[in-house]
Amino acid sequence: MSDSIGIVILAAGKGTRMKTETPKALMRTAGRPLLHYVLDEANKFVNQFQLRAEIGVVVGHKKELIEAWLKTISLSENVKTAWQKEQNGTADALKACFLDLPHFWDFDYTLVACADTPMISAFEFQELFSHLKKYPNLVGVAATFETLHPKGYGRIVRGSNGFRIVEEKDATEDERKINEVNSGFYILKTSHLKDFLSGITNQNKAGEFYLTDLFQNHFNVKPIKFSSEAPFLGINTMEQLAEVTRLLNEKKIKTLMLNGVEFLNPQSIYLDYDVTIEAGSIIYPNVTLTGHTHIGEKVLIESGAFIKNSIIRSHSQILAHSYVEEAVVQEKAVIGPMARLRPGSDIGPDSKIGNFVEVKKSKLAKGVKVSHLSYIGDAEIGENTNIGCGFITCNYDGVHKHKTKIGSNSFIGSDCQAIAPIEIGSDAFLAAGSTITKNVPDGGFGIGRSQFVVKEEAAKRFIKTKKS
Repeated sequence: MSDSIGIVILAAGKGTRMKTETPKALMRTAGRPLLHYVLDEANKFVNQFQLRAEIGVVVGHKKELIEAWLKTISLSENVKTAWQKEQNGTADALKACFLDLPHFWDFDYTLVACADTPMISAFEFQELFSHLKKYPNLVGVAATFETLHPKGYGRIVRGSNGFRIVEEKDATEDERKINEVNSGFYILKTSHLKDFLSGITNQNKAGEFYLTDLFQNHFNVKPIKFSSEAPFLGINTMEQLAEVTRLLNEKKIKTLMLNGVEFLNPQSIYLDYDVTIEAGSIIYPNVTLTGHTHIGEKVLIESGAFIKNSIIRSHSQILAHSYVEEAVVQEKAVIGPMARLRPGSDIGPDSKIGNFVEVKKSKLAKGVKVSHLSYIGDAEIGENTNIGCGFITCNYDGVHKHKTKIGSNSFIGSDCQAIAPIEIGSDAFLAAGSTITKNVPDGGFGIGRSQFVVKEEAAKRFIKTKKS
């Protein structure tokens, strides 16, 4: 039978120093809540060791927001919450978990992690667990690291008879000089918690119940020192959030470059965690890719492009300063420069969306050309149709949105307006400057202009000249 483990993630913090109404665990870095990263890596760890596990998230400040978010993620069935009514320290948080989720006492091991450490990975969990399994007499292990700036961390005090963790407020001047610090990540035998968790007191300068009291000389516990502090970086300020976002960004871009993506200026690019890019694509400077955006093979994305939750298929081009949101761009299409694709846009293969063109909730087939200064909303356009400059689908009557349908191989002249709902057939021709109010059949010619009148010698009535 496989080992069992209860994973307890501490997510009750207010994030007071961040000065935001959002619970700290839900603050976003690289497009994801901080808590999401820890949940994902904990789940990877469980799968790699084939453990029987459950995750308990200890919530506090605005717990209803965290609980609502947890219901939206794929891991939700295996995640439960416990309520720490008052923030009285890490041991109090763990007590709250066992109080609300008493079946956690039945697990062989208990892993304690912090929700505000998005750089953590399954590797750190694996290392801790491997050490605990290697030495059966151990009752707990704590992750530690060395830092040049230990302020704020508990210090690791090693001695001939073991080690102990001393919180900064309770440390002596000599102890505060120690650079090895506590990460806040632990794995303990649950039997050890049964014996000693309830006995932890708040007799310290902070008046809190510290879980670190279980890591003292008289217990058979061990510190596991990691070579880098990066995985354990916690978020307490907006400055720290920005720094971790930068590190995540650099890590992702490095991975993409190793897989064949070319960045002309990697330091200028912003990518969310869930963005994917295939080999051969070229990304110019100052590009932003967010959400679940996917970029196919050999795509060109020029400077200033902003792409959100969209799919850009292979060999397409997103030219400078174009904005693409919740849209699909099919193979070999060209978008921009300075074009906007709004949600629901599906641009067909070999199509062209030019400068100052806006498309919304419309499906364009293969080879459609909308080269400049047009608005396409709530429309379907067939293959190889050409849309002239200044075309507008008049889709909104003030109450309802209406659809425009245009067939294949049609030509729409410049400065035309299609008053939806309306259908224009295939192989149709609409003369420039026309307002189209009636359906046009296949092969039809449509024209709608007011009479053009010329009055000779009348221009002087309208042209003002400067007096000498």
